[in-house]
Amino acid sequence: MSRIQYFVAASLDGFIATPADDLGWLLQFDGFEGGTESYETFMADVGCIVMGGDTYAWLMEHELDKWPYPGIPSYVFTRHEYKAPAGADITFVRGDIAEFVADFKQDAAGKNVWVVGGGNLAAQFADAGLLDDIILSVIPVVLGNGKRLLPVEGPTPPLELAASRTLGRGVVELRYILGNSGT
Repeated sequence: MSRIQYFVAASLDGFIATPADDLGWLLQFDGFEGGTESYETFMADVGCIVMGGDTYAWLMEHELDKWPYPGIPSYVFTRHEYKAPAGADITFVRGDIAEFVADFKQDAAGKNVWVVGGGNLAAQFADAGLLDDIILSVIPVVLGNGKRLLPVEGPTPPLELAASRTLGRGVVELRYILGNSGT
């Protein structure tokens, strides 16, 4: 059964990017011990990707040579007109996320749906009771301000800690199951 998962990295103070969408603080941790294995294990179970327009625009600006998720059906929530890179399976949508959940799960073909980002899109899933898991890598950096990890409307029900582990360079990976999941 497909699960909707938010696999994300955040600073120690809960930000996923600087106010200007700079990820230099995170990219300096590329290749840390256990990070690649964690990502590859996660991706082996991903059958569909969902992201917001700002995340898509960032990827297009920084991944110029190729689409980073070849062969995986992807949805981009946006009000802007974008062009998909050659060979990418991308559907541009707008509207309420709940209207598309059946499509995401069908395209996932029994695998999981990854809410890549940003935090506002993931918060829409959480607020609607549609987010099953948060898999968070806490990066040992304090940003002070920026784009919040999960800017939900109010407190969530208690989350269940399913797993935790320390990875290289002081990174901690936490896996939470959301108690309000409607899937």
